[in-house]
Amino acid sequence: MTGPEQPRRSGLRDPQRAVRGLGAGTLALEALVLLLAIQPIRVVGGDLSGGAIGAVVALAVAAILIAGMMRRPWAWHAGTVLQGLLLLSGLLHWSLFALGVIFALVWAYAVHVRRVILG
Repeated sequence: MTGPEQPRRSGLRDPQRAVRGLGAGTLALEALVLLLAIQPIRVVGGDLSGGAIGAVVALAVAAILIAGMMRRPWAWHAGTVLQGLLLLSGLLHWSLFALGVIFALVWAYAVHVRRVILG
């Protein structure tokens, strides 16, 4: 006879903290890549307008702010919205759409890991 199902433990000492670190690290990496991508996009891709540069900087700042607020329950939703905005910025330049696809996939994986670890 087996007892009631025990919740599966992740083996992590503090699963909440680990998942927050994953989300914050993902967003921080995204912000860094966005800021470092401005010049290569301008040189190779050409025609990156001032508005597009402003959008990239605003998205990078938003990513850093959200990364710093990962303790809040709404931060994961805000991170998802940020990925949508990055995809939408692809209307300004095709390379921003490419970055949006890449980071949307990375963010989707982070959300999946969060769901698996925290249940």
